[in-house]
Amino acid sequence: MGSPAPIERLLVKHSLSLALSLSGLLVLAGCVPDVPEGCVSSGSEVESVAISGALGVTPEVSFDAPVSVDATQRTVVLDGEGVDVQDGAFVLFEFVLYNAGTGAVLGESRYQGASPVSLLVDTDSTDLVGISATLACTPVGSRVAGLISPSDAVGPDGLPLFDVGEADSLLFIADIVDAFNPVRGEPSEPPEGFPGVSYDEDGAPTVTIPEGALPTEYDLAIVIEGEGAVVNAGDSVVVHYHGVSWTTGEVFDSSWQRGVPASFSTDGVIAGFRDGLVGQTVGSRVIITIPPDLGYGPYEAGSPASGTIVFVVDILGVP
Repeated sequence: MGSPAPIERLLVKHSLSLALSLSGLLVLAGCVPDVPEGCVSSGSEVESVAISGALGVTPEVSFDAPVSVDATQRTVVLDGEGVDVQDGAFVLFEFVLYNAGTGAVLGESRYQGASPVSLLVDTDSTDLVGISATLACTPVGSRVAGLISPSDAVGPDGLPLFDVGEADSLLFIADIVDAFNPVRGEPSEPPEGFPGVSYDEDGAPTVTIPEGALPTEYDLAIVIEGEGAVVNAGDSVVVHYHGVSWTTGEVFDSSWQRGVPASFSTDGVIAGFRDGLVGQTVGSRVIITIPPDLGYGPYEAGSPASGTIVFVVDILGVP
């Protein structure tokens, strides 16, 4: 993959393929009654943009610049049949981004030939909030357009480096390839003998190792049971995970701390982690106690993942 274009470099934050730091879902005033709470409604300005072409191919776009809005508008151009994108979802999409004030193309993904752009929709973020406002509430498989107000785009100073003025709106058009929504539900207490686990408002866990002897056997607790597809041996999965040494209590690996879920094959991980996923359903949260023979081997000082370990895992999807 080549180097990102300048506008992409401006937006890049995390990367599984190429992730944009675009984020935050605004609950905008003025939504019509039939729009679900937290979803952005349409308007005459975004509806005036002519968008054509098949899903998965760079869209043909025509509009008379300048186009500007005081509140972000969103319209679904092509309806998909997948799950709706929720706040906190990890989304894969293709996009093209215009300065609606000048008509200039600011950036676009590569369509057909490279991995889609990836984004974690984050309602607590304050960067380019109109992007997530456009993606949220949209079914996977859709093409959606957002006409993003200046206040939801680049802020009071604009982006002089990219010829985006403080009064310029942005036009964002995205084809949503896939989305992996966060695990929802109230987790049950893990059984006796498991670590204590608490969660922050985003679901990120904190593990408290109990006193007493180290466990020597593999064990699994399902604290939220999902209703999605079953994970089979050899499947690729998208998960959030948090790994802790039972010996030291040290966190040795955590996708939650990196801020982006992980994707891998169940054949490409340690046996104990694999066994904790295979047979479970998407939407589940599991706690896995893994002894050394199913993990990274006997405890060795200076090797935080060695010895008995514990993982908290949210199973987000099977691509």
